[in-house]
Amino acid sequence: MASTVRVQTPIGQRALFITSLAVPLTGWTVHAVSLHRKLSAARRDPLTGLLGRDGYNAKARQITGRYGDSSLVVLVDLDHFKQINDGPGGHAAGDRVLAATATRLTAWAGSRGAVGRLGGDEFAAAVRIGPARRELRLAQLTQLLAQPVQVDDGALVDVAASIGAASPDVLGTTDLGLLQRAADAAMYAGKHTGTPVVAGPEHANVASINGRRAGRPGTHETARAA
Repeated sequence: MASTVRVQTPIGQRALFITSLAVPLTGWTVHAVSLHRKLSAARRDPLTGLLGRDGYNAKARQITGRYGDSSLVVLVDLDHFKQINDGPGGHAAGDRVLAATATRLTAWAGSRGAVGRLGGDEFAAAVRIGPARRELRLAQLTQLLAQPVQVDDGALVDVAASIGAASPDVLGTTDLGLLQRAADAAMYAGKHTGTPVVAGPEHANVASINGRRAGRPGTHETARAA
């Protein structure tokens, strides 16, 4: 793709077109792809205001890369969420629970943490928490997420969440895909128990969770029943 400059010549007043300032088409293509990626990363979930999958993954990788053994990746899955959606308050009640969960998780993670909604009733966070404070902070998160949520008609809806976490100091890697796979496996190991589970090496070797392909943050092969 190129721009043209029109120059009037004294011979017959004919127009001479000079091709100049050539910009290769590939340059514009690269620019467009880069812009698209930046827009995707900035895109937020319209219901909760949280980062979408791309934006969360990008920020989470920065946190795990920067803080290493003092970083923690957390996956949160709401228990019995389908029952909330199918209850008297319907999907409006479910939306309130999702929004409340997002607010609570954001408050827990702090302004320097990364929090995203991966889809459905699954959330993720990446935070700077050292090994000495890990157990306490996860217990605080469990209590915070278990508080009832007031819905539109003023009724209180009981909420419970399953929490799995993974850290580079335990698994020996800062790779976000591997950390989230292990956190996902740990979350399912503690499903419906009310106790957060920190992933160990055995969780990192789980190939698939509930029919989903592991190792791809936020990828759902099949819908799951909470």
